[in-house]
Amino acid sequence: MRKRDFLTPIGITLGFIMLMLAIMTNSGTEGVASFADIPSVFIVIGGLFASMLVTFKMDQIKLTGKIMKEAFHKNDMQLAELIHLFVRLSERARRDGILALESELEEVQDPFIKKGVLLAVDGIEPEVITDIMNAEITAMEDRHYKGRVLFEKAGDYAPAWGMIGTLIGLVLMLNTLEDPGTLGPSMAVALLTTLYGTVLANLFFLPMASKLEAKTEEEVFTKQIIIEGIIGVQSGQNPRILEEKLSAFLSKDVKERKTIEDKENYVGERVNQA
Repeated sequence: MRKRDFLTPIGITLGFIMLMLAIMTNSGTEGVASFADIPSVFIVIGGLFASMLVTFKMDQIKLTGKIMKEAFHKNDMQLAELIHLFVRLSERARRDGILALESELEEVQDPFIKKGVLLAVDGIEPEVITDIMNAEITAMEDRHYKGRVLFEKAGDYAPAWGMIGTLIGLVLMLNTLEDPGTLGPSMAVALLTTLYGTVLANLFFLPMASKLEAKTEEEVFTKQIIIEGIIGVQSGQNPRILEEKLSAFLSKDVKERKTIEDKENYVGERVNQA
């Protein structure tokens, strides 16, 4: 199940708020207006978009919005719940046979788990299942990289176009040296493009790319657990042994919480039986 990841918008919003507070603390609300410059925006945004058109195909650029949405969502699948699922599947397979697992898939929403279990039900060799599932993971990593590289390149280009805007501003400023009174304001405007490019890169594009990379690593890790679980279910491993094997992937804190939950569930079952 996918849920909204509120940390991404909170982080971006907090960054802008801190910038505004820093400006207003030093120059008041009137100083905010001095940081707004339309030509600088045109140089940074327009130049950035032009560079992206040169670097990528239009089909990739069209996916930017869809890729960006991924940074604002997270997979709510908990590893402890995933282990419980495979323990249940293992118990059902040992009790009623591997073919009985098809009925269990009605409650499973993850297509990767469904595909793996169906391969196991069809009697595919474990090595072949592992190869097929790993090939799907590799393809997923490739797709994610092609999407993430858009933001990585944008993070590289934005400061560069900011510097280009600053150089343009400096050239224009040097052409008006006969009027010393314009040097200060002209220099301030020239530096704004560098500010815009740097803020875009370090508050939006590069953090977004890092967030997407972390999500990919997390998804790959989860899918590796799924593969181990499917192979364990197909091979008829004892549910408790399978649970211990998959629990090795959990962190210490998660293991402790899982142990407490298991004890509570056990006590609850005993009370219900009594």
